[in-house]
Amino acid sequence: MAHDDDSQALDRAYQPSPGLGVAVSDPVQNPGLPPHRERMTDKDPRAEKTAVRTVYTLFYLSLAGSIWAVAAYMLFPIESGALIDIRQNNLFIGLGIALALLALGIGAIHWSKALMSDKEHVELRHPTRGKDSTREAAIKAFADANEESGFGRRTMIRNSLFAAIVASIIPGVTLFRGLAPHSTPDDPTKGDPVALLKHTMWDEGMRLVRDPDGTPIRAADVTLGSAFHVIPEDLAELGHDEGYLEEKAKAIVLMMRLRPEQLIEAEDRKDWSYDGIVAYSKVCTHVGCPVALYEQQTHHLLCPCHQSQFDVTDHAKVIFGPAARPLPQLPITVDDEGYLIARSDFTEPVGPSFWERH
Repeated sequence: MAHDDDSQALDRAYQPSPGLGVAVSDPVQNPGLPPHRERMTDKDPRAEKTAVRTVYTLFYLSLAGSIWAVAAYMLFPIESGALIDIRQNNLFIGLGIALALLALGIGAIHWSKALMSDKEHVELRHPTRGKDSTREAAIKAFADANEESGFGRRTMIRNSLFAAIVASIIPGVTLFRGLAPHSTPDDPTKGDPVALLKHTMWDEGMRLVRDPDGTPIRAADVTLGSAFHVIPEDLAELGHDEGYLEEKAKAIVLMMRLRPEQLIEAEDRKDWSYDGIVAYSKVCTHVGCPVALYEQQTHHLLCPCHQSQFDVTDHAKVIFGPAARPLPQLPITVDDEGYLIARSDFTEPVGPSFWERH
C-alpha cells in the first residue's frame, strides 16, 4: 500500500497516452464502495466470544484428528496383509487426517470472516519498486494486520492454531514408518535390508528363462549383440499372493553376449561368464530403477531414470551418473542340455546402495 503523497507524486509524474480512446461527454461514474455492513461479532461482544470459542475449538478438533490418525496407524496394523485389515487401516487413518485438515481449514476461514478486521479500502497501483517510505509502510501494514487480526492478542486461537498445524504433519511422518519392512518374531531378519537384498531366488543349477513367458534359454540361441530379460525358472510357479512381485523385483537379470576377448574379467570371476555371455542384475544401484537399455556398439547399460551408465565389458562398473557401485553379476554356466543355468545366487546385495552397503 502506498502513502497518499507517493500516489500524488506518481500521478503528477506519469501521464498515460490516450491512444485510440475517445472522450465521451457522459463517462461512467465510479459507483464507489457499497455501505459497510457490520457483522454480529462487531456489534455483539457475546457473538465475538462465541466466534473465538468456535475457532479454537475447531483448531483443537484438528489436533485431535491428527492424534487419532497416528493412533489408528498403531491400532489397525496392516502387517497381516489381510484385505479387511488394510481397509480398516486406510479408513480410520484417512478419517483422522480428513478431520484434521478440514477442521483446520474451517477454523481459519471462520476466524478471517468473523473476527479479523472487516474494512473495505481501495489499494492504488504503484511501481514494483516502491520508495523507502512505501517499504516502511509495508512493514507497518504487517503490524496493523497483526493488530487487526488479533493474532497477537487472542492467545487461545494462536496457540491452538500452532498446535493444529504442528499436529497435522505428524500423521504423514508416521505413515513413512509403514514404508520400511518390519521384523517379526518368526522372521527376525525381515526388517534387515542386508538380509532382504542379499538373497534372491537364484540358486545353483537354476535355469535362466525369458521374462515373462518362462522359456529356457540355450547358450547357442544367444547371438552377439543380443540382450535377454531373464528371471529364475522357479519364479513362474510363484503366485502373486506368495510374493511374486517382491521376488521378481530382486531377481530380474539382463543377459548379453559379447566376444570373449572383449571381456575384462578378474581372476576370481573367470568362470562367471560362458563363452562371452554375461548376466547382471537389472536393478540399478542408485535408486532401484530397471537398467534395461543396452547399447550394442559401446557395450554400455543405461538407467533411464537418472542416466547412470555401466560398462558391461568391465564388470558393469559405473562410468557415468549417480550410481555408487557396479551392478552385481550373476555367475552362469550351461547344463548337460546346453541350457544356461546359474552357478549360485548373487554374491552381494542387489539394488540401491544403503547405509550398510555403499
